[in-house]
Amino acid sequence: MGFADLRDLPYPWDTLGDVRATAAAHPGGMVDLSVGTPVDPTPRVVQDALTAAADAPGYPTTHGTAALRETVVDWFARRRGVPGLDPDGVMPTVGSKELVGLLPSLLRLGPGDVVVHPEIAYPTYDVGARLAGATALPADDVATWAGREDVRLVWVNSPSNPTGAVADVEHLRAVVAAARETGAVVVSDECYAELAWDEPWAGADGVGRVPSLLDPRVTDGSLDGLLVAYSVSKQSNLAGYRAAFVAGDPRLVADLVSTRKHLGMIMPAPVQAALRVALSDDAHVDAQRERYRRRRDALLPALHQGGFAVDHSAAGLYLWTRPADAADAATSRDLARRFARLGILVGPGEFYGAAGASHVRVALTASDQAVTDAVARITSS
Repeated sequence: MGFADLRDLPYPWDTLGDVRATAAAHPGGMVDLSVGTPVDPTPRVVQDALTAAADAPGYPTTHGTAALRETVVDWFARRRGVPGLDPDGVMPTVGSKELVGLLPSLLRLGPGDVVVHPEIAYPTYDVGARLAGATALPADDVATWAGREDVRLVWVNSPSNPTGAVADVEHLRAVVAAARETGAVVVSDECYAELAWDEPWAGADGVGRVPSLLDPRVTDGSLDGLLVAYSVSKQSNLAGYRAAFVAGDPRLVADLVSTRKHLGMIMPAPVQAALRVALSDDAHVDAQRERYRRRRDALLPALHQGGFAVDHSAAGLYLWTRPADAADAATSRDLARRFARLGILVGPGEFYGAAGASHVRVALTASDQAVTDAVARITSS
């Protein structure tokens, strides 16, 4: 088995040159609400942890330090309602995107194997399947793939990027049950779980209620065949650190560790130390969530006033936006150009699959001043 050739597959954001140019030509400058990269400072407590661990002459461990893995276990129990994980079932990754893109290959999938992912989805799920030579199947309805022996991997993304929709316990149980009937692995990308806005997913105590795939209500006490991918890039402003992890079935994690040892895919030791501190300190996560809440509370009514509707978006860092007028048949590119004429860059929904072709993704990851400018432009248009 070899990697498939992806050189002819364009990177979606590289196709936005004309839209970006239009937005950049606005007299007030461009407000970038597209990619969703964090703009707020990395918390000092995390910076200090990185600095303190900067003397790292030896090779770090692929499996991660025991202290980091124990911290992940504690975090799952404290923030996600998942007690009693085995530290052996935890492994740090160099950001979550590399895991998403390489997991089908690391699990040794290939031609004839099927990778299921949501119909509106982060494009790397599809890319990872292609890279392994497997076939991607966009499907939200479990009945679409249940019973198929060729389905080897099922991706869940909750809260969703880009829609912000949250999968409830019943849906997660249905996915797990169907996958276990045929031996498929289920992996849930839960990177936005700490950023819930609407009931019932937002807890008044600051702890989210977004269910995890590893929740005992979902697993019936067994983590066999189940993994969760998680990143602190957004909740801790650590995108530049590439700090993430995978957790769940110790057997699957041991297999990943073994393969990654051969490939040298290791999180640097100072980043492991910083990630441990980031997961131990809830105060900065709560503070960052409130920053995003303020920006969301400004953008959401502005979009409504500007003639747009926002679907789902109960959690995460995006507002899944379309024209409020049902007769408006604008494509996502058309909508991106409308925003660009206001000097605002957004993400066309077509980047996330054919089912997203009538929406754009509007990110909350911009400075307070940039959001204020965007609100003024949208409401005055």
